[in-house]
Amino acid sequence: MKELCAHIVNNGLKVTPQRLAILKYLKENMNHPTVEKVHSELLNEYPAMSLTTVYNTLSSFVEAGMVKELEIDPHKMRFDFIMDPHGHFHCRVCDNVYDVMHDEMISEADLKNKKSKEGHRIDAISVNMKGVCRYCEAVAS
Repeated sequence: MKELCAHIVNNGLKVTPQRLAILKYLKENMNHPTVEKVHSELLNEYPAMSLTTVYNTLSSFVEAGMVKELEIDPHKMRFDFIMDPHGHFHCRVCDNVYDVMHDEMISEADLKNKKSKEGHRIDAISVNMKGVCRYCEAVAS
């Protein structure tokens, strides 16, 4: 818990029970949850926590550079605790999003140093794949 508190403070935010709970949930559940999923999972422990609080907290985490907002699902905002460059796979059958590691053409250090690629300054890298995951494919076979 101290590590998560320090992470919040080091990114310029005040530690609150709600922020701590949301960040802990993201760290422990690497399933790229939506705002609604985070809210429903924390509602038993924090019955007064509103959907707006979860949305605003996640937005402040994204703005502070603590979590990524994924652009893989056009219908739902999803969030990722892992900040290192990696790709994502979205299954059109079960709607799950999985991490996919790939060879890095550009490193995190290159991004921080605003390295260019063919003369273009790179601010972010996003590798998104869509299809049928191995679990749903196995069920269909």
